[in-house]
Amino acid sequence: MIEIASLSKRYGRHLAVDEISFEVAKGEVVGFLGPNGAGKSTTLKMLTGFLPPTAGAARIGGYDIFRESLEVRKHIGYMPENVPLYTEMRVKEYLRFRGALRGMKGSHLRTRLGEVMETAGLTHVRRKMIKTLSKGYRQRVGLADALIHEPDLLILDEPTNGLDPNQIRSIRSLIQRLGEKHTILLSTHILSEVEMTCNKVVIIDEGKVKAADTPSNLVKNMRRAGRISVEMKVAADEGETYLNALENVKKVTSEPLRDGWTRFAVFCEPRTDTRLKISELSHEKRWPLRSLARKNATLEEVFVELTRKD
Repeated sequence: MIEIASLSKRYGRHLAVDEISFEVAKGEVVGFLGPNGAGKSTTLKMLTGFLPPTAGAARIGGYDIFRESLEVRKHIGYMPENVPLYTEMRVKEYLRFRGALRGMKGSHLRTRLGEVMETAGLTHVRRKMIKTLSKGYRQRVGLADALIHEPDLLILDEPTNGLDPNQIRSIRSLIQRLGEKHTILLSTHILSEVEMTCNKVVIIDEGKVKAADTPSNLVKNMRRAGRISVEMKVAADEGETYLNALENVKKVTSEPLRDGWTRFAVFCEPRTDTRLKISELSHEKRWPLRSLARKNATLEEVFVELTRKD
């Protein structure tokens, strides 16, 4: 559905996107991640025809984004980070207007209006002025607008930006349902959202693609040290000294708790497990042990490892 090859965008001396390449297959829901200023929004604007690329190529549905931009736009539903709505219009009136701009008319437009309002959960507010709607419902109007012309591909730039937790959950559920019928490229800062909705992740930083794989593979192949959480009844300094001496241990941090207990975070070499040695140390030193668990890596830790500057 999306084929990107060495795509670049330069603003004067600033290289915002630096020869990125990746693909999105038909039917995939792909999370497009990166820190602020990484080049995400610039990439999305190039794919949707809002900005011309400086170099490289990209195709959507087999059409070149530069030479066949009108055909590309027929296949894309785009929801920008800040949805531009005509707030003085009613919901149904606005969506009818947006459909007409795309050449839709007659019974086809009427049918699609009903379908997208039902899909986006807008039927009961269809006669309300957009300016009276909450931020969550305005985001739904933006999604309905992106869906009105039945696109193959949805490109969503921070669709839950500025929403409260309940609104985020509602929009996330809607995106999951849309993923059953559409290919989706989703840009967001909420990594738990990506883990729950996406079957592939592309991470970009400083204009370059740092990783592109499934969330589970990214976590599994993470190079960062494994972490073991331990709670023992021992002074923090003494515990750190002995734990640091164990084989494969790279670093130990401690947090004193009540009644002489201390919580330790033991960072180990990748693909090693030091829990048995910690248990044996506790028994040998007669330190009461009440918790010993390996902490699984998360997509957030993968993101931090790939984009941190230290």
